[in-house]
Amino acid sequence: MHLVWDWNGTLLDDLSLVVAATNASLATVGGPTVTADEHRRNFRRPVAAYYSDVLGRPVDDAEFARLDRAFHEAYRARLTRCELAAGAVAALDAWPGTQSLLSMWFHHELVGQLDARGLTGRFVRVDGLRATIGGDVKAGYLAAHLAALGVAGPDAVLIGDSLDDADAAAAVGARCVLYAGGFTDPARLRATGLPVARTLTEAVALARGGVPAARTGADGTVRV
Repeated sequence: MHLVWDWNGTLLDDLSLVVAATNASLATVGGPTVTADEHRRNFRRPVAAYYSDVLGRPVDDAEFARLDRAFHEAYRARLTRCELAAGAVAALDAWPGTQSLLSMWFHHELVGQLDARGLTGRFVRVDGLRATIGGDVKAGYLAAHLAALGVAGPDAVLIGDSLDDADAAAAVGARCVLYAGGFTDPARLRATGLPVARTLTEAVALARGGVPAARTGADGTVRV
């Protein structure tokens, strides 16, 4: 079994920075300020849809591009203050097989962060976003990531912190463990029926013990 890690909100403890950067972005268009709890309850991908929900009006592609740039400018300005999530290194050490990293953050910046934090050699493959604007859903990127590795979906387990991670796993028939310490309210994670871990080491223990594959039900929601 191959393990795919998520980065933001999972291995990297950057919720407070993401919320601050989101508020900086929303402020450019006179939007409201969101709290961390509100972000965990309401955030979703595609991110343009989340901004539309918060602003109470449609957000077109051009406006989202400006909001996305503002978000990442604010994010980069304070990134050095972020630490790895508690137990991240121990969790990486606890997995007996191959591991890779898939993030929806920009690839060149992701690689730089892994180098700076001494993590690069732990992964057989690292993929970030190779585009200038972010915000998309993860499913297609996970399929491409696994294809590049030569790993079939049912032979992979994903550890991530969001409903988008669950959706991505379901799209390729992979297994999934959700981490409650990241971007998403635990109640939303538990509603999927997938295993939810309070810590990263618990997430790895659950993954090692064998978890069912995620699947998408008739109503479009993820179930086991």
